[in-house]
Amino acid sequence: MLTGILAGLAAGALWGLVFVAPRMVAGYTSVDLTAGRFVAYGVVAAALMLLVMRGRPLPTLRQALAALGMSVLGFTGYYLLLVLAIRDAGTEVPTLVIGTIPVWVMLLGKPAHLRWAALLPGLALTAAGLALMMYSPHAGSAGAAAPQFWRGVAFAVAAMVCWTAFAIVNAAWLKRHTHVSSTDWANWLGVATGLGALVLFGVAGSEPKELLGRTEAAWFAIICIATGMGSSWLATVLWNIASQKLSASLCGQLIVSETLFALLYSFAWDGQWPSLAQSVACVLFTLGILASIKAHQ
Repeated sequence: MLTGILAGLAAGALWGLVFVAPRMVAGYTSVDLTAGRFVAYGVVAAALMLLVMRGRPLPTLRQALAALGMSVLGFTGYYLLLVLAIRDAGTEVPTLVIGTIPVWVMLLGKPAHLRWAALLPGLALTAAGLALMMYSPHAGSAGAAAPQFWRGVAFAVAAMVCWTAFAIVNAAWLKRHTHVSSTDWANWLGVATGLGALVLFGVAGSEPKELLGRTEAAWFAIICIATGMGSSWLATVLWNIASQKLSASLCGQLIVSETLFALLYSFAWDGQWPSLAQSVACVLFTLGILASIKAHQ
């Protein structure tokens, strides 16, 4: 169980980076950033399959289609919506909306033997942290006009629905296919995601010559590679380990760590300390994780 918990927390730390990435390359479109990140993920996964993991089993047609569908839910579709949300509403509020994922995953993926009373402390602490953070001022969204801001919130809600569905379906798929290793599944997802990202870029991305001609092109490439390798491939391997070793409801609570790390990275990028309310909210998030872990022991 400890291995699964540590893997889930590490995945959350890596996923938290993607919340500040759009602000680090603000001059690029949402499609360019999404496609760049996931093409890098696909290249890493394909290279590992061809060079490092030769002789490993290849997916069947049914498994490949499953990987393609889940890549849209948990990767290209989710992240495109998230980038659009951050561009319209800033970092903090979309982070909070995504932060409700643990609640939905816990409610939808509760093991039959686990009593609701055991889950209530973790749920209550998580809800209190979200409410307190929503009440506090958010510098990242202060300059957004009302229609733009609420459009960003709508994008964030759509992203939340996508990832909630992915978390539940992915955990169920891995438990039904125990013969598929976490690394193999991460690579299959990566190749499927990379192919989808190429199609997305071809349909709605910027001209390659325009991208390469920008002064920030090297920085954009670094961000795409970092989020593609760390926040995509490695985070997926770690999350698959957590999904195989833990129940869906406990995995859902561990997603709260993504919110904590995203807020920490956002405060660091802005060069400001969190307010008292924001600090208390982070403590409540953490206590919610600990309470959930205790409920599952």
